[in-house]
Amino acid sequence: MTLTMLLNSLIPNLVTSVAFSVIGIAVFVVGFFVIDKLTPYDLWRELIEKRNTALAIVVGCGCLGVALIIAACLHG
Repeated sequence: MTLTMLLNSLIPNLVTSVAFSVIGIAVFVVGFFVIDKLTPYDLWRELIEKRNTALAIVVGCGCLGVALIIAACLHG
């Protein structure tokens, strides 16, 4: 396999991977802000200023769940 053939298959795959990564991160950030608006309190203030460990664990688990769903959707 020549270098040209390798680059011809590598570059489109790399561009696709970067595009899907950007889409996944954008959907994840939007999802976090939607969850933040749906809760009765300010998640960011509770996590950063008040250092609410229990809430951090719950939000972290929720973020992992959303990330897994987005990854599965983008992967196919």
